[in-house]
Amino acid sequence: MPLTTLAASLVAAMLYVLSPGPAVLALIGLGASKGRQPAIRFVTGHLAGDFLWCGLAIFALVSAETIDPRIFGVIALVCASYLGYLGFRSLTATSAKAAENLIGDRPLSRGVVFGLTNPKSYPVAQAMFAALFAGLTGGLTFSSMPFLLTAAFCGFICGNVVLIWLVGTKMLRRLYLARAIWIIRGTGLLFILFALRTFWEGLIKLTG
Repeated sequence: MPLTTLAASLVAAMLYVLSPGPAVLALIGLGASKGRQPAIRFVTGHLAGDFLWCGLAIFALVSAETIDPRIFGVIALVCASYLGYLGFRSLTATSAKAAENLIGDRPLSRGVVFGLTNPKSYPVAQAMFAALFAGLTGGLTFSSMPFLLTAAFCGFICGNVVLIWLVGTKMLRRLYLARAIWIIRGTGLLFILFALRTFWEGLIKLTG
């Protein structure tokens, strides 16, 4: 397995983790309000979704087969519904405590749910890996998948280390605590916009 291919898998996974999305926004709120320990538990749970979606992206590149888009249409509708619920709850929050930073008291289990229902999920993972594997896919085989997934896992860890460092900085904590309710409501609005876009994309996949 060429080192350039493994490096491409690592970098693609890291960029996937760091790309802005609902989970990153929720993590910033959690880390800024409650510290790094809950944030670490959240990203640990989120690894389940990271591994699933990036694994599917790698599988699609290795197999060179097109997965029925209707499957991802159904997934998009489920993700959009869950994200819309979180967005509505945050947008209508009357206090920062009531919103509980979108995570509540179960950051590990909520991280798993966020990861598995993240609307950026497969399309972003596929775009990242396809771009960085350009010109390298010809040599990929099913036997190379364990090595690619291991490199991707290392990329997840690197990306999460960067995020955990960011959410624990004093500057971000001061900003969040000073404007917590408005940040939560603004995040809720963004979540609803994400949900509407994802719902529309899901309908296109189902009807197209």
